[in-house]
Order: sequence, then C-alpha cells, then structure tokens
Amino acid sequence: MRATRAPMCRVLLLVAAACCFFSGSVAATDSIDLAASITGNQTLVSAGGIFELGFFSPPGGRTYLGIRYAGIADRTVVWVANRNDPLISAPGALRLSPDGRLLILDRQNSTVWSSPAPTRRITAGAVARLGDDGNFLLSSDGSGSPQSVAWQSFDYPTDTLLPGMKLGMDFKRRLTRNLTSWNSPNDPSPGQYTFKLVPGGLPEFFLFQGPKKIYASGPFNGAGLTGVPNLMSKDFIFKVVNSPDETYYSYAITDPKLRSRFLMDGTAGLVQRYVWTNNGPWSSFWYYPTDPCDTYGKCGAFGYCDITQAPLCTCLPGFEPRSTEQWNLRDGTGGCVRTTNLSCGAGDGFWPVNRMKLPEATNATVHADMTLDQCRQLCLANCSCRAYSAANVSGGINRGCVIWGVDLMDMRQYPAVVQDVFIRLAQSEVDALIAAGSTSHHLLKLSPY
Repeated sequence: MRATRAPMCRVLLLVAAACCFFSGSVAATDSIDLAASITGNQTLVSAGGIFELGFFSPPGGRTYLGIRYAGIADRTVVWVANRNDPLISAPGALRLSPDGRLLILDRQNSTVWSSPAPTRRITAGAVARLGDDGNFLLSSDGSGSPQSVAWQSFDYPTDTLLPGMKLGMDFKRRLTRNLTSWNSPNDPSPGQYTFKLVPGGLPEFFLFQGPKKIYASGPFNGAGLTGVPNLMSKDFIFKVVNSPDETYYSYAITDPKLRSRFLMDGTAGLVQRYVWTNNGPWSSFWYYPTDPCDTYGKCGAFGYCDITQAPLCTCLPGFEPRSTEQWNLRDGTGGCVRTTNLSCGAGDGFWPVNRMKLPEATNATVHADMTLDQCRQLCLANCSCRAYSAANVSGGINRGCVIWGVDLMDMRQYPAVVQDVFIRLAQSEVDALIAAGSTSHHLLKLSPY
C-alpha cells in the first residue's frame, strides 16, 4: 500500500500526552495472582520488556489503569481499562478477586472498575499476566493455555489494535470489538470516532463520527476489502475472517524488529497505521480516509466518485443526476436516478462495471452456494433487485452471489479491475449503451449481460 504520512503535529500531541504517564517504580514481575496486587506507581512489565501495565494520570487529576510500550521512547498508551470509570481518589490498586474479576480500587478500598465475569472457573492457581504482545490475560489455572483463558484485554480494545488483536464480532460469545478514539490527547474517555464492523450481507468496516458514517472500507469479497486497494506489505500479513461464529479483521508482523499499531485517531478523525523502527519516532504508514472520494456516500445513490476527474461525481450508466442544479454546484450527495424505469421482467438486462469499490453490502443478501448465472436469474425474478455480483472472488474464481435490493451507495472508481458488478437496467438502456459505443467506456467490459 502507498505509504503516507500524517501531519507531525498529531504525533507530537500523542507523544506529549504519553510523557505524563507511568512515572514510578517497576514491579519485578509480569503478573499478579490471587495473593498479589500492584498499588500506586508500581507496574507490571512483560517478560521481554516490551509492554508495561500500571496507573497513569494525564493532566486533569484523574487516574487510569493502562498498558503502554515500555521499550520505546514515547511510551505510547495502547489500552485503558477504566476509560469510563476514572479513579478520582488516588492512589489506586489492582488486584484479582476470588471470583476471577480484575478490580481497580481507590484509596478507600472501594471498587472503581471491575472486568467482566470470567468465562472459565477460577482455581487457586489463577494468574493475570501481561504478555509481550500487549495482551493482559487472565488464565484460570495459571497455565496460560488457550483453554484456560478466562478474560483478556485483547477482547476489549480501546483506541488501538495491536498485532494479533481482532476488530469485529464474535457472534458465538456475543462479543463486539471496536476501536473508539480518546476524547482528547489527555482524556482517554470515549471520543466521538468509532471504527467498527457492521454485520449483515458482506463484511464491511465503517468509521463513525457519532452516529454518522464518514468512511467505509468497502465490502470484503474474499480477496480483500474492496475500498482498501493494495492492502499488502512485506512486513505485514492482513487477514479478514468471515464465518458463522465470528467476523473480524486482524494483522500480524513478519519483521520481529518492527513495532506497529493501528489507531483510531480522535485528533485527526482518521484510522491510521503507525510503525516504529530503530529510534523512532512513530511514522504514519497509511491512513483513511485519504481523499474526498473516501467520504462515505460522496456521490449518493447510483453515483460513483473518481478522484482523477472534475467534477468528482458521475452517474452510473443508465442513470442521471437527481438534481442537475445540485450536481452543477459540485454536490453529488443527492445521487442519481434511472433514465428509464425497469419493467420488472424480461424487459430488463444488466450492464457490468468492474473497476469499482463494491457498493455498501450490509443490507445485501448473500447466497454462498449459488452460481453467478443463478444469481442473475434470481435478480431478474426479484423486482427490487438493483444489482448482483459474486460474493467471493478469492483465487480469481467467482463463488456465491450477492444481491442488492437497495440503492447502490458509496462507490468509487479505481485504476485496476476489482470485480464485476452487474447493474440492472431496462433492456432498452442496455441496447442504447451498445449502440452509442459505450463498450469503450472506461468503466465497462466489452460485452453486456
């Protein structure tokens, strides 16, 4: 993926905030058990010295329990336990209760925050350990085995996704993993930006500002997220898993010397990937949204955005601007309408576009075992069907079917082919496109369907 850099002021804000954190003594351990605790300025340090857990107090007098990098200069905070329940009466203490909950206590010994109930039966050997991956994991018997995991911080991200963490949903466990920005560089309480999976149809991740969608990753088509082209790097392995039990995005690092974090940056309103090499500082590897065409719904229903064109918005073949006046003012959010109504039957046909971010598909219907021809027939038989495509194109093979019964939203054009999306049009429109020589159109394939 093309490397990009965020303005350095954003990085400096985060560094300045982090410098206020974690001043104090270091405990000679990476864990606590039922008989141990950390208090005040004591910290836990992972075995390899990569991460540290302890209390910190940004300007403002409130205290939080967090995890930060221990082995790099700016000691960036990557997780906060009690971001909704700050400690007012310091010093604080962290201990493990007999029933397996992690507790944050104030100086009056009152519970300020507790972790969710453990998912395993707790034994006398239970241990909560901070790992070199940045995960604070409660093992019911102290073994650390996957079968003993009773609670882990990786299941409750704050604003940062570390390698090995999951962003998405575990449907079996009813667990949702989102990234929500800090309220400000000195306030880790939840801010206005959230990056999360929206389930339904094809998997897709959205950036919200409050309740408003402002960016979408594009649906996952088995090969990648169609709004994040060229998601590849020799130093990273990116993965999207979509199964009946869970749907999530995660990543791994192939270079053990590299440090990386994926951040929901509330200062910039961006999702950003940072990397740290040698002596730093943090460098922005990429960020989204990157340009006006990444704005969710930039060109409205049945419109698409092309960053190389002026104006940016164009209607799909067979459509025209809903409001010419609005369109002339370079506002495409009103979208496009058909130039010829559908007949809902044999009088309809399809026209393929193939260099597009797929339309939002959270409200689309997916048929995993259907062929593309069966998909076409099903779309024709459904008067509300607007378009269809293969649900999975991994390995260059079309598998399954996705049918849009809603208006096509959030499309943009790319230089390279993504996959065929078959737009339903009146057959007279298809014939007119052929007659007008539209087979040479930069969006279109050489033959209609």
